[in-house]
Amino acid sequence: MAEIKLMKGNEALAEAAIRAGLQGYFGYPITPQSEVIEYLAVQEPKHDYVLIQAESELAAVNMLYGSSGAGARVMTTTSSPGFTLMQEGISYLACTELPCVLVNVVRGGPGLGTIQASQGDYFQAVKGGGHGDYHIIVLGPNSVQEMVDHIFLAFELADKYCNPVMLLADGAIGQMMEKVTLPEPIPYKPNKPWATTGKTPDRKRNILTSLFIESEEMEKRNLRLQEKFKKITQNEIQYEEYQTDDAEIIVVAFGLCSRISKRAVDIGRESGIKMGLFRPITLWPFPLKQLEEIASRKNVKFFISIEMNAGQMVEDVKLAVCGKKPVHFFGRLGGIVPTPDETFNAIKSKI
Repeated sequence: MAEIKLMKGNEALAEAAIRAGLQGYFGYPITPQSEVIEYLAVQEPKHDYVLIQAESELAAVNMLYGSSGAGARVMTTTSSPGFTLMQEGISYLACTELPCVLVNVVRGGPGLGTIQASQGDYFQAVKGGGHGDYHIIVLGPNSVQEMVDHIFLAFELADKYCNPVMLLADGAIGQMMEKVTLPEPIPYKPNKPWATTGKTPDRKRNILTSLFIESEEMEKRNLRLQEKFKKITQNEIQYEEYQTDDAEIIVVAFGLCSRISKRAVDIGRESGIKMGLFRPITLWPFPLKQLEEIASRKNVKFFISIEMNAGQMVEDVKLAVCGKKPVHFFGRLGGIVPTPDETFNAIKSKI
């Protein structure tokens, strides 16, 4: 039976991972996501998963690499500077086609920055933060409930496509408390015949690697990856629209900013301004075609991207709109969360 609880975002995420069949967690404490490893450590004696606090994020991602290669359902969580340290390992995971779940509870940067909420890691997440041509699937939760829901979805997508899947959640989502519905635990039984479980009389040796010395072999792997990314783009895009049917102004926002922007849209409607909200849920693949269709409507005057950064997702909005309508930007930096009134005034100033 599902449970309804009042939970902090990080703790709800950790509980969801347990219920989704987590077999291994490897991570390192860093604010504002440390409650994840703390919660999992407390719960570990009651369950069968392995938890290791690694000596660094570099070690954690390589533990993820090895355990995923052995066929386990595994996850790591971190925050911005820690996620930067994981980029090499994530590139290896993507090339080797290993499923895993990554969570970045974003804090303000660059550098060590602040421990307050931010969305400054968007580029790093959706453009491939490591080396080479690859993508990871990126989900942008905007509530504690979606921290739960997206964990289940992330594990499913990771196994379906043999690819890393990431939750990009700002620090406020990780720290806030809300009512959540926790699904029943699923009986997870790994079915990964490709895993490195050893050579037996009826099984050939299987080597998982991201190393292809011959250029032709490296190109084959790249082309195979690109075909997979194309399938993901065709099948897995998710988004939400709010009052966009007759909207003249389209506000685009993800994560916490989408909730703030939704209230700003309501304020606009109360003032007689026809605003609507478009929220990308999958940040990669990004809903380009869906935004382009909205941009083709005669009644739409302009788009504005609301973000807690210096302007990152706005570039994808511009690519989607294809110059059909003006695209504006409003953002706050340094861990400052904009208010609905401030957001509404920024939108109104563009009219």
